[in-house]
Amino acid sequence: MENSNKTKWGLDPAHSEIAFKVKHLMITNVKGVFKDFDASIFISGNDFVTSDINLKLNPASIDTGVPDRDVHLKSADFFDLDNHKQILFAGKSFDKTDDDGNYILHGDLTIKGITKPVKLDVEFGGVMKDPWGNEKAGYVLNGKINRKDWGLTWNAALEAGGLLVSDEVKINCEVQLVKQA
Repeated sequence: MENSNKTKWGLDPAHSEIAFKVKHLMITNVKGVFKDFDASIFISGNDFVTSDINLKLNPASIDTGVPDRDVHLKSADFFDLDNHKQILFAGKSFDKTDDDGNYILHGDLTIKGITKPVKLDVEFGGVMKDPWGNEKAGYVLNGKINRKDWGLTWNAALEAGGLLVSDEVKINCEVQLVKQA
């Protein structure tokens, strides 16, 4: 899309988090984050609903707090880093759900070369200037995906029945955007 008449915004990595959680042993959640990510967002005027959003995540930056688990997640069983260096999200459209800053963001998520549509619930926190004059915008994004849709199929059966890792992955992103000069 043509971006010449649009304002560019970027992610403020010091004030943003791309996180997920997945059920383990069917009784608790394992949480993790991606530490290396970047996005470019182009908007018309001040209306974020007109955004062109492109997010890139480095799957090598996954951190669940357990190094051995992170190594497994980087292997061919999951993200297959030898063959896939990026996770991509391209935002396509917004649907306003109320007058309190809540939206549904429709986009395409690409993992392991597989692109599928996803919907994320978005809560707009507002726009504010920081003490240094930078214009910032805050968002919370939540959603659920089935990891098997992207070929993340590894699992192990439990003796008592069920599976070690659930198929459903909950996504939670806290993002702060900063307006670019």
